[in-house]
Amino acid sequence: MPVETASIAAMYETALTIRRFEQRAIEQYRLGNIRGYLHPYLGEEAVAVGAVAALRPSDYIVSTHRGHGHAIAKGHEPRLMMAELLGKATGYCRGRGGSMHVSSLALRNLGANGVVAGGMPLAVGAAFAIHLRGDSDVVVSFCSDGAAANGALHESFNLAAIYHLPVIFVLENNNYAVSTPIRDTALVENLSERAAGYGMPGVTVDGNDALVVRAAMEKPLQRARAGEGPTLIECKTYRQGGHHVNDPGLYMPKDELERWRARDPVGILRQHLVDAGVAEAEIAQIDQRIEVLMDEAVQFAIDSPEPAVADFLAEISAA
Repeated sequence: MPVETASIAAMYETALTIRRFEQRAIEQYRLGNIRGYLHPYLGEEAVAVGAVAALRPSDYIVSTHRGHGHAIAKGHEPRLMMAELLGKATGYCRGRGGSMHVSSLALRNLGANGVVAGGMPLAVGAAFAIHLRGDSDVVVSFCSDGAAANGALHESFNLAAIYHLPVIFVLENNNYAVSTPIRDTALVENLSERAAGYGMPGVTVDGNDALVVRAAMEKPLQRARAGEGPTLIECKTYRQGGHHVNDPGLYMPKDELERWRARDPVGILRQHLVDAGVAEAEIAQIDQRIEVLMDEAVQFAIDSPEPAVADFLAEISAA
């Protein structure tokens, strides 16, 4: 398999892993095995896959409340992810974080954040540390169209710009901040236009095509590593359902939803493989491998032990 085709295959496998993971997580939520909220990443997989595919392993990400896809794209194991969602001791945060607070310093994931735009100042702080050390690593801060109306986003933009920090803001514009459509909160056609107000480049791309997202990362990464500062990349996409697992999304027009589903990001990557000459049998092998992986992840999480109260109390005492 040629290098580029192999790369597309890897991206397809990651995107499908995210899709199947979210579907299995919803099943576990319905069974009562996941407590709290669950914000599926269905329909937005291309953003995480494309953005992270352009990074070095040493680069950092900062995630959002809808962060499972970011974590999996950054190399998090589905078994440990599912265990974390189920609140088990074998999870990435030993069951303490749950769905909205998955993190792994070893994998350079500085964490999901339950507060809208809450991770952005953390990303800028990490980029400041990289700048002071003189390293060439970059921080990718995932944010949302809902965050675009939050003061923390604007403060983060400005600080990153004036200090020329190595951070890339990847804005996932899925059209809705909970149930509020972006057309009701912004008069500009592209949110990337706001970057100009901070003296940094801004670009809007098709967020449903992972290859487009990956290509859009190249120049911003070069700029960031060269000390030329941040970039805003707006990825236009669409979540294939309500804001969280219990939200039926009745405010989303059916024709709009179907139009976006026709451009499904996993399907687009699959078509890229077909266009590259990959046989259906090879793609089917990837599909089957993911199904087995998901079966193992769910069973591992179910079989894993609950966190011990004694361990929790010891951590509190140590703190």
